[in-house]
Amino acid sequence: MFIVHIADITMFYAPASGGVRTYLDAKHRRLGSKPGIRHSLLIPGAHLSEQDGIYTVPAPALPFGKGYRFPLRLAPWRNVLQDLQPDLIEAGDPYLTAWAALDAKRQLDVPVIGFYHSDLPLLVSNRMGNWVTPNVEAYVSKLYGNFDRVLAPSQIMADKLIGLGVKNVFVQPLGVDLQTFNPNARDPDLRAELGIDENTHLLIFAGRGSKEKNLPVLLKCMKRLGRRYHLLLVGSSMPTLVPRNVTVLNEFYPAAQIARLMASADALVHAGDQETFGLVVLEAMASGIPVVAVAAGAFQEIVTEQCGLLCAPNNPAAMANAVRELFSQGSAALGKQARSHVEQHYAWDIVVDSLLGHYHAVLGTQWPLIANG
Repeated sequence: MFIVHIADITMFYAPASGGVRTYLDAKHRRLGSKPGIRHSLLIPGAHLSEQDGIYTVPAPALPFGKGYRFPLRLAPWRNVLQDLQPDLIEAGDPYLTAWAALDAKRQLDVPVIGFYHSDLPLLVSNRMGNWVTPNVEAYVSKLYGNFDRVLAPSQIMADKLIGLGVKNVFVQPLGVDLQTFNPNARDPDLRAELGIDENTHLLIFAGRGSKEKNLPVLLKCMKRLGRRYHLLLVGSSMPTLVPRNVTVLNEFYPAAQIARLMASADALVHAGDQETFGLVVLEAMASGIPVVAVAAGAFQEIVTEQCGLLCAPNNPAAMANAVRELFSQGSAALGKQARSHVEQHYAWDIVVDSLLGHYHAVLGTQWPLIANG
């Protein structure tokens, strides 16, 4: 039997990285167990190596980059792809590795899919100002116009690409690990650890403390909510000056520890208004807790009225009102509905089967010939 060989290539892979690594690791595990499919993953590393189908390609570390590396030379990536001879390549970032994938496409005559995980024009404008936006949009349009198919994690991201003239754009949501993020991970001793009583509503936010997460909105919201509510802020680069009803765990935590904290809370709150997908929201829902988020970005697509509430962006009073409303509706019942929702729509097995549909469509008649011999 011949085997379909799929190769993923990305620089978005580091010890403390977020959604892209979660997606690639989940995909690598599941494709590795499917008959007739081989999956290779190319990521940056200190030197060239391979273990269990994961290839590290030399790339310099970013200063203060928390383990991220930024490829500067195209040839090493293209050479590994040439040696691997995949039947299909998926590029997971808009930088040098994407151009290496397109080089391999021409040399190997194989299709390449581009997954548009991050909103590059928005990221650049946040850091450098709007004056660069037209140039970055032109770059995105040119790069993603070269792919055989483009995947976006949400409709809002797909619409942005379509607005830039990119063709063959399809929405492909990410998934959540239903075993790790599970109501059974609840720890009844967490409240005692935090020094809060059983009658206090425990809220949580987990993620990086970056500007686009709008953490000042959460802190102002907590001031309004008062002592009957307590917020647990978990992740790196968190603020240190916080209200008395906020506890900060200012470090990166592995998934299992985040799952324990989430399942032990009553609700997740998220003030970010630029999320391209919002994996942490799915992780909270999988943990059996509802969500209060802002009506912006991809949250409008994944937070249904059965799973939580949306409020006006950048408005601490609106967020505080939404939190109160959530608990008046019954957070436990909403949490059960949230868990059921992600089981039906966002299990990784469902996501990977959908991905295989994209790969089948791009490979066309080659897929059955390769898979069935």
